[in-house]
Amino acid sequence: MNGRYRWFVVAILFAFMLLHQADKLLIGPLTTPIIESFDITKAQMGAVSTGALVVGAILYPIWGYLYDRFARPRLLALASLVWGSTTWLSAIVPTYPLFVATRASTGIDDSSYPGLYGLISDYFGPQMRGRIYGLLQLTMPTGYLLGMVLALTLRASVGWRGVFLITGAVGVLLSVVIFFGVRERPRGSTEPELADLETIGIHRFRWDAALDLFRKPSLRLLFVQGFFGVFPWNVITYWFFHYLETERNYTPDAVLTTMSLAVVILAAGYPVGGSLGDWLFKRTRRGRLIVSTVGVLLGAIFLLITLNIPVRNQGLFLAWLSVTALFIPFASANVIATVYDVTLPEVRSSALAIQYFIESAGAALAPWLAGLIADRTSLRVAILSICVSTWVLCAVFFVIAAYLVPKDIQTLRAQLRERAARARATRSTAVGSTTE
Repeated sequence: MNGRYRWFVVAILFAFMLLHQADKLLIGPLTTPIIESFDITKAQMGAVSTGALVVGAILYPIWGYLYDRFARPRLLALASLVWGSTTWLSAIVPTYPLFVATRASTGIDDSSYPGLYGLISDYFGPQMRGRIYGLLQLTMPTGYLLGMVLALTLRASVGWRGVFLITGAVGVLLSVVIFFGVRERPRGSTEPELADLETIGIHRFRWDAALDLFRKPSLRLLFVQGFFGVFPWNVITYWFFHYLETERNYTPDAVLTTMSLAVVILAAGYPVGGSLGDWLFKRTRRGRLIVSTVGVLLGAIFLLITLNIPVRNQGLFLAWLSVTALFIPFASANVIATVYDVTLPEVRSSALAIQYFIESAGAALAPWLAGLIADRTSLRVAILSICVSTWVLCAVFFVIAAYLVPKDIQTLRAQLRERAARARATRSTAVGSTTE
């Protein structure tokens, strides 16, 4: 495989994720003009985002199955086309009910990432997947910033509908680029046990392999961890702006400055965490989960320090918030890489889809729970109590999973060696028959 081509694929998929995230998160900065356009309440506006979240959650298992069954680049191109088409529809509908329906339909492509990560696993081997996943996950915070910039700079000149028409066009264009520019790879082709084979058998989704996912102790723990692990992220993204404005008395400019710097540093935490996970994984199979454990524990400690800094000391608050932001995403790329470290290539998209499906439930519950606590105490207490408690709980899950994961990795390696031995035996038999 051409080494330069695989980085070309990374660049295409990075662009897809970055622009898709920007489009997905545009709804926040465009909320005010949309409310004015349809003359609706905040509760009605909230239903718009809820619909997309529900549709995306439901479709995770379906996308996972399709990716493990059919050609992944073609499905990614389809997801990009759906992104563009549904965004266009939401830009032209004249009434609120139709807008709710079309925005809910944008959730169809929101659950298309498992296949993307699965495809990348067949371009890059286990020793460097963490840093590649970390690089790709830069698109989440940077996509948020890009969406905010697009919304704030374009909505006055082209209106919110015009902004959606532009991002929808980008989705359609990228679908063409992905369709013609990204090639499928044999599943498992970068695994060490299979890398020297001239021909790798075609392996696709099997129900027995999918059901076997739930028999892996480390994977079960990662699934459970995923439910709680998204609590802090969703609480912070949903409530932190409001916390700065109401409880720390920040001006809009101060909020923008503070959050922009924090998001930039948070973005750096994805590849840093992934690279550290790769580095330690080369020394111990528990390496990725050790980095994840350290990340969530330091995140909990530093957030506790940050939110207890006096309101008047904005400089010190920003410094500690920045330190906290660096460690928050350490676990993200390492969890994905660990899921792939213990699963057969033909069910990796399904495994990650299950992980994301479970995380979706936590994502929906977290902001509501924080609101309940804040109503009775304060946002500071709500953010701290949820983030610190769930990060500590996740650390416990990571420690136990780290103890169990070497055995699950060993089991997978044995399965791949057996698969390689069968392939060599089949080839030897075929060559012998030809010689005779």
